[in-house]
Amino acid sequence: MSKAPVLEVKDIHIEFPTRRGVLKAVDGVSFSIAPGEVLGVVGESGAGKSLTGAAIIGLLEPPGRVASGEILLEGKRIDNLPYEEMRKIRGRQIGAIFQDPLTSLNPLYTVGRQLTETILTHLEMSREQALERAIKLLEEVGIPAARERIEHYPHQFSGGMRQRVVIALALAAEPKVIIADEPTTALDVSIQAQIITLLKRLCRDHGTAVMLVTHDMGVIAETADRVAVMYAGRVAEIGPVSEVIHNPQHPYTMGLMGSIPEFDTHRERLIQIDGAMPRLDSIPQGCAFNPRCTQVFDRCKTERPELLVAGNTRAACWLHAK
Repeated sequence: MSKAPVLEVKDIHIEFPTRRGVLKAVDGVSFSIAPGEVLGVVGESGAGKSLTGAAIIGLLEPPGRVASGEILLEGKRIDNLPYEEMRKIRGRQIGAIFQDPLTSLNPLYTVGRQLTETILTHLEMSREQALERAIKLLEEVGIPAARERIEHYPHQFSGGMRQRVVIALALAAEPKVIIADEPTTALDVSIQAQIITLLKRLCRDHGTAVMLVTHDMGVIAETADRVAVMYAGRVAEIGPVSEVIHNPQHPYTMGLMGSIPEFDTHRERLIQIDGAMPRLDSIPQGCAFNPRCTQVFDRCKTERPELLVAGNTRAACWLHAK
C-alpha cells in the first residue's frame, strides 16, 4: 500500500500499577493503518484489544498508563499530549464507536442537539449549517425520515438505529481515524450485517482509517482488509485478512480459525484450544501461548518470539525462525 499510514502504533506498553507490582496489560504492540483501510483487531477477552484502542483515543482509565512506545497520527505524536490538547483531537481527528450506544448518547438531549453540538465544537460553521450537516449524516447512516427523527431522543430509537446515530456522531467532524470497539456486539445478526456494510461504505467514501476491535471472526472476515490477532497483550499474527483466515501461521490463530464452524464441510467436532489465556500476573516465560500450544518446543519456553515473516503474514512464533 503506497499511501502513508494515517495512524501508527509503535511498540506500545500499557501498565497498571497495583499493590502486588506492575501488571503489563499491553506488551510491545505495533501496527499502522492507511487511509480508507480497516484493520481488524481480534482476540479473547483480556488480550489487550480495547486497551490499545483506549490508549489511541486518550481514554485509558487510571491508574492504567502508556509506559513506553509512541502513537502517531499523521506523523505527529499524540500519546504524550496534555489532556486539553488530546480532547481537541478526540472527535475532530479520531472518532470512536463503542459497544453500547447508550453510553455514547446523552438521554437528556435530542439526537439533533448532540450532533449539532459536536459539529459546532469541531468545525467552523453556523448553527443552521450544522443542523443541515446533522440531517445529512443521519441520512448517510441510513436513518429514514432523518429531518423528523432529528428531534427525537435516544430512547425513541431501536438498538440498531441508536448505533447508526453513534456512527453519525463519530463521523460528525470528519475524523481521519475511527476506533470502533465491538460496534455490533449488542445487535442481532441482521442488524450487525447492516452496520458492517455501513462502516465499510463510509470508510471507502470518506477515506477514514478504521481500527475495528472485536472477538468475532465473522465480523472481521466481512469488514477488515488486514487483521491483527492479539494474545496476552501482544500481537500473535498480523496480515491480510484472507491469508490469516485461510492460511494461519501461528498455532493460536490456527486454533481460533479451527473453532469456527464451516457450513460446506462435514466435521464431527470443532477444534478447541485447551486451557485459558494467562492472567496478567502470571504470564509465562518465553512465548505466552506455550502452555496451550500443541507444537511447543524448548525454545518457546525460554525466549519470546518477535513477529517473524511467515508466508504472507507475520507471526510471533519460533516455528518461522530461519
